[in-house]
Amino acid sequence: MTLVHAFVTSRDDYCNAVFAAAPKITTNKLQRVLNAAARVVTGTRKFDRGLSHLLHTELHWLDVPERVKYKLSVMAHRCLSGCAPQYPATYCVPVSSIAARQHLRPAVRHQLAVSSHRLSTYGRRAFAIAGPTTWNSLPTHLRRVENSTAAFGRLLKTHLFSEY
Repeated sequence: MTLVHAFVTSRDDYCNAVFAAAPKITTNKLQRVLNAAARVVTGTRKFDRGLSHLLHTELHWLDVPERVKYKLSVMAHRCLSGCAPQYPATYCVPVSSIAARQHLRPAVRHQLAVSSHRLSTYGRRAFAIAGPTTWNSLPTHLRRVENSTAAFGRLLKTHLFSEY
């Protein structure tokens, strides 16, 4: 288990935020690697049923799109709580801090302002777009900055597992 985590899941998580809003064909390749690692750990064969059940309930691993969502959401939370470097934090601007938008509904819901983008393929993958968009897609009870990063990560992972 430790070797699989060291060689597979850590590499799978490295820079996977680049795959935000990526085509499913791209994330399917990473999902196959994650499934193969789960088969090695659990000792199941390729065509055994219930691999996704083992992946979620026994190993507590998220699928690749949810891993990307988790990573982007935690980074947005760190930006809002002041624990992230300055350059990504400039893209996480609460709607309530913009004077012209303080009276809008997203300001009350603790949402972030999403800047416009031109490129339809790669523009939405940038953290300036993907980070606030992912944050805004979370339920309201998760978008509280008062939670510590560890508590937010636990709540977020519980929420993502409840979607299965």
